[in-house]
Amino acid sequence: ILKTLNSWFWWENIWMPINVTWAHFVDREGLVFPKPHQLYATIPYAFVLLIIRFLSERYIAIPLAKALGIKNVRRVKPQPNPVLESYFRECSKHPSQSEIQGLAKKCNCTVHLVEKWFRRRRNLEIPTVLRKFQEAFWRFSFYLTSSIAGFIFLYDKPWFYDIWQTWVGYPFQTLLPSQYWYYMAEISFYWSLLFTLGIDNKRKADFMAHVVHHLAAIGLMSGSWCGNYVRLGTLVIFVHDTADFWLEAAKMFNYARWEKTCNVLFIIFSIAFFITRIILFPCWILRATLYQPTYYSTTPVIAYFLFNGQLLILQGLHLYWGYLIFKILRRFIFLK
Repeated sequence: ILKTLNSWFWWENIWMPINVTWAHFVDREGLVFPKPHQLYATIPYAFVLLIIRFLSERYIAIPLAKALGIKNVRRVKPQPNPVLESYFRECSKHPSQSEIQGLAKKCNCTVHLVEKWFRRRRNLEIPTVLRKFQEAFWRFSFYLTSSIAGFIFLYDKPWFYDIWQTWVGYPFQTLLPSQYWYYMAEISFYWSLLFTLGIDNKRKADFMAHVVHHLAAIGLMSGSWCGNYVRLGTLVIFVHDTADFWLEAAKMFNYARWEKTCNVLFIIFSIAFFITRIILFPCWILRATLYQPTYYSTTPVIAYFLFNGQLLILQGLHLYWGYLIFKILRRFIFLK
């Protein structure tokens, strides 16, 4: 069954233009192609990023937070109580008054002690400001580094200025070393974010949106790697990262209570977001993926619909987040 599914998945008609097979993607003089098995390396690379994250958060983010005036608040742990802990995990984190009275009788203690225990236990679930700052610092560091590296990798490429060049010579476009490392770093980063979803600061409003975004990003980059849509893929990555580090910087100064700096950074982020995600992405990237391939092939392959479907999902998320940003800006401008 696995062999059959594997043969279906790698069927040339899904990935390749007409009269092109996987045999054509063998490295030869002057041409190097991306290979699907290279994506396995993103998993160990993700753990390398987690190590870098741990070291940077501990030895850079914490001293920086202290310099900005953020204190490490130590929360008091409740006394170990198996009965209350079991109820907290399996039943409710906010028991009613009658439930508290029942638990007090069961534990042979006062109602006040049970209320105090649940209050302290709930506080342990809330990440401290320092923890939030560390997470924002890591994302800021990666997105800023990725944006700078992306510009260095792309500024001298013809397809950075003329989007039509992304299709010239396709699918026989050679893989550049810069493109390899750009892809490996980005896919590994989103794997690392998925690995730490359980311990990172949980966002109630858009938690599932982040899960969908990370999975869609990994699937899209991995698929574009296999189909050698690397030129377009690097442009998609660059468009996404250039706005994100402004948001993380705004969060960092928000946690430090530098209100004016935070406001300025958030306005810059909002402008960058609307330019890159709401204007450039649909009018530049989606135009290149939906419209331009028809000039190079009269019969679009299945991958055409798969990749564009994922890109449209991302654009839907852009519109959702754009709506949230617009609501914040409206409150900021009219309600101070």
